[in-house]
Amino acid sequence: MVDEYGMNFQFSVRRIFTESDEVWVEAELLLHCRPGVLKGAVIMNVWDERYAGEAYHFGTEPNAFLRTQERLLKPGMTCLAVADGEGRNGVWLAEQGLMVRSVDSSTVALKKAQALARQRGVAVAFELADLMCWDWGVARYDVVVGIFIQFAAPAVREQMFTHIKRSLKPGGLLLLQGYTPRQLEFKTGGPALVENLYTEAMLRAAFADMDILHLREHDDRIEEGAGHSGMSALIDLVARKP
Repeated sequence: MVDEYGMNFQFSVRRIFTESDEVWVEAELLLHCRPGVLKGAVIMNVWDERYAGEAYHFGTEPNAFLRTQERLLKPGMTCLAVADGEGRNGVWLAEQGLMVRSVDSSTVALKKAQALARQRGVAVAFELADLMCWDWGVARYDVVVGIFIQFAAPAVREQMFTHIKRSLKPGGLLLLQGYTPRQLEFKTGGPALVENLYTEAMLRAAFADMDILHLREHDDRIEEGAGHSGMSALIDLVARKP
C-alpha cells in the first residue's frame, strides 16, 4: 500500500493466539520510504480514522445479505472474513458455529471487533494484515465472506479475487456483496470511484471458473450504522469452487 506521503507500508503479523476470551495480536509496522521522502512523516491509517470513536461505523449487526445465506453455513466450517472491520460479520459467523478468521488492516477496528466478540461470548481469530502482502493460504477455508470490500482498485481487486479462489477448499463457498455503479447516484455509502464498483458482467467473468449459484443486482434500503444508510444499488454473489 502507498500512502499520500509516497511511503510504502505493510503490516507484518508476528504472533496470534487466543486464551480464554482474550485475543492478542502483536504486529509490526514496516515503513519503506521512497528516496527524498522525510522518514519522520506520520502515517495515519485512513481506516483507523474512520473507525475512531465509541460507535461502530457499520453497526454491530451482520450484513442482511449474509444473513440470507445462513442455510449454507454449517457449524465447524472454516471461514475467512475479508476486511472484516469492526467484526460485525465475523462475530455473527462465529455465533453460527463457524471457525472464523477475521482479517483487517485497522488496529482501531480490530480492538472494537475483539470487544464485540467478548460481548457476544464467541471465539474469533483476529489478524491485523495488509491483504496484498498477507498469506491467504491454499485450500484453507470452507467459506470466504467479502462484504463491501471495494477499497481495491481493479488491478488489486484482480489479485485479491485470485487469492480468494485459491484459499477456498474444493467445494468451498464465496459469499460476496458490493455496490454497483448506480450507487454513485444514491451516495449512501461505498467508494466514490466507479472503477471500484461491481457489475454482473464483471463478477461473472471474474468467477467464471467457479459454479455461480446466485448473482443478482438489486436496489434495497440498508441500515448499517453511519457508514451504510439508505437506498443502495447492490449486487450479491454466491459461488462454489469446483
